[in-house]
Amino acid sequence: MTMLNKDMTLCISLSARPSNNGTRFHNFLYEALELNWIYKAFAPTDLAQAITGVRGLGIRGCAISMPYKEDVIALVDHMDPSATAIESVNTIVNDDGVLTAYNTDYSAIAQLIEENGLDAGASVLLKGSGGMAKATAAAFRDAGFSNVTIVARNEQAGRRLADLYGFAWAADAGDATADIIVNITPIGMAGGADEHALAFSEDAVAAASVVFDVVALPAETPLVRAGRAAGKTVISGAEVATRQALEQFVLYTGIRPSADQVRAAEEFMRAQ
Repeated sequence: MTMLNKDMTLCISLSARPSNNGTRFHNFLYEALELNWIYKAFAPTDLAQAITGVRGLGIRGCAISMPYKEDVIALVDHMDPSATAIESVNTIVNDDGVLTAYNTDYSAIAQLIEENGLDAGASVLLKGSGGMAKATAAAFRDAGFSNVTIVARNEQAGRRLADLYGFAWAADAGDATADIIVNITPIGMAGGADEHALAFSEDAVAAASVVFDVVALPAETPLVRAGRAAGKTVISGAEVATRQALEQFVLYTGIRPSADQVRAAEEFMRAQ
């Protein structure tokens, strides 16, 4: 195991609820590839100060999670088209004090839509309206989906997101059902007030053919468990986390690990 030393390159994550997913995934690959790098998760008390620290301390990369994906835009120097297109950031790369923002969430969702063969003619209930919801909605739109309803209690944010992609909006899912249900809220997230709650009703799960939960911690959220128990096609937040983290790793290091190395890192990440 690589010992801490003064020449190490540091990458970090900033989240209101840090997890070990990124730390385990990235550090596993650093070790496998014999890189003198280290990755650490933080829960910032002041986002602006944290980003100043990224710049001033020469931190190479910074993953951005809820709820900072939109707020961080004003704090970077450049926006890559992947972040500009959806006005949401999940990755910052520091090149000698110049901070460039990216979004690898979009590519992760797009890959999962394609890999699971989701039918663009299917109806979709997409619950959430934050930065990750933007990435998810954009990926569904670009995959050809049009029968999508954004479910968000915040009418202003919900309508804005729905209008942006030509979708419908509803304040609450109520009795609504759809072929594909997608949770992009903190419901079911470990450590939260709703960690044991189901993001959609049991009837919605029963009526769906695909259950998709973007929450990555725990890997088996209440919604994921309910989907598996009902025999549905399930897409988990852990799968999203692996794909977006891989693209972050490439942006930070310039190295693309082999498929076997990525699988091993994913297994290590999930074994926590």
